[in-house]
Amino acid sequence: MKLTIGGVSQPGTSRENRTGSWRVNSRPSHLHKTCTACDLCALSCPEGCIYGKGRNTYYSDLTYCKGCGNCADVCPVDDIVMVPEEKSLPQEWMVFSDNQEFKSMATS
Repeated sequence: MKLTIGGVSQPGTSRENRTGSWRVNSRPSHLHKTCTACDLCALSCPEGCIYGKGRNTYYSDLTYCKGCGNCADVCPVDDIVMVPEEKSLPQEWMVFSDNQEFKSMATS
């Protein structure tokens, strides 16, 4: 992708940046019990990764969700809760094999 001065990029390139891999502790869980389709969760999401078209249909695309919890905080009927991640990150995502390797890189 060619970048010009000013950082202009082609539309849709953010789809390549799967920010869900940054999530560490928790993710949203849509209970689909009392949702009123107020759309506050989708509006408050900094990644724009919450979709739905009516009551009890909203979901978060975990490929992009960072787990910030904004959606759960603004839900007026508490239909979204933050739950712990159920799986650890795949081994290939681990950049440093130990803290010593990280420290040596940070002090170089």
